[in-house]
Amino acid sequence: MQHTYTDYRDVDQKQLQIDIDAIKKTIGATGQEDFKHLLKLERWGRGATLSGFALILLAIYLEYMTTYAMHSITFWGIGLIGSFLIGVGNVSRWANVTHPILHGAYDKVPNIPARYTKDGFAAGNRRFIDWLDWIKPDAWAFEHNIMHHYHLGEADDPDNVEKNLEWLHKARIPNWMKYAFVYLFAFTWKLTYYAPNTLRILENKARAGRKEEPTLKYELSPFTKNGKTLWLHYILPYGLFQFVFLPLLFFPLGGMEAVLYAFIFILIGEAFANLHSFLVIVPNHSAEDIYQFSTPHKTQGEYYLRQIMGSVNYNTGSDLIDFGHGFLNYQIEHHLFPNMPHSFYQKMQPIVKDICKKHNLEYRQESVFKRILMTVDLMVGKTKLLTIEGI
Repeated sequence: MQHTYTDYRDVDQKQLQIDIDAIKKTIGATGQEDFKHLLKLERWGRGATLSGFALILLAIYLEYMTTYAMHSITFWGIGLIGSFLIGVGNVSRWANVTHPILHGAYDKVPNIPARYTKDGFAAGNRRFIDWLDWIKPDAWAFEHNIMHHYHLGEADDPDNVEKNLEWLHKARIPNWMKYAFVYLFAFTWKLTYYAPNTLRILENKARAGRKEEPTLKYELSPFTKNGKTLWLHYILPYGLFQFVFLPLLFFPLGGMEAVLYAFIFILIGEAFANLHSFLVIVPNHSAEDIYQFSTPHKTQGEYYLRQIMGSVNYNTGSDLIDFGHGFLNYQIEHHLFPNMPHSFYQKMQPIVKDICKKHNLEYRQESVFKRILMTVDLMVGKTKLLTIEGI
């Protein structure tokens, strides 16, 4: 596919900064309504999780605790719907709740409970209550909030898909194998990419403070120093709870066979969560019509310009549509103001569109399904990001 690229060097960056900064005054301060909006999203996510486990419980209960002769298709149908809902709840905890809170989006709401603030959420032992996942909250916050957001499309952006998959582009294997690798990777990417990568980047922050050489990769073996940390603080806490403790709760319903079925349904739910999060997260900055940059930004106006040039939105609409996208369908607005609550992005979108039109900037917005196909082409090396030398 051929794209006509806009030369952004003539954009009035100072006026762009003035126009975008003015959005804050237009939208107003964060308040209780925005916090209530967060709580609604949180309830929806919890509802999906609880409904998912309830359906798995129902399927196993009917199979082992009653005389009802359930057809295997019915058993698996009920269980797989439960798995899907568990996956939806998993993604919601990350995208709809953890993401904005760790950006500090609700810190300025008067009298907000500490657990909904950047410093209080998932801190210490609250990790096991607020956001237990493969990823450690403080590591993801640094990797995402600092390194990704403020180095978007630059060499220091840890989520630059083209750079991260150069080895796959160069691999001397058939293209179908490259595509197969990407799709298989999507089933496990939170564990195989985010867990070790966020830990490595957080450790490199400490290494930089000690003026030591950075760690280029993380060892997966638990018998190495790096690997031991990864297993003890990232893999085992979530893995043991999700895939050992939770399935064992089903033991009274049918012994180890019930535990095995619960394990399978929960594992499938994890796969759904990985696919769902991969679908809505990875395409935000990855396709042949997205820009990357050879130098760091120099001004706030240039920073704003790069967030527009380096991001793409998906279809938007109601809270339900936005919930399904994890509000990552407002990626342009989010990158302009990452510390704003999700409810603000719905109000900001028409204003940002008008500003882009005023400055003759491309405001990219397309279906997430179209964008994921474009992203996969980038991941296998069929297409490339457009690199711009300064602005």
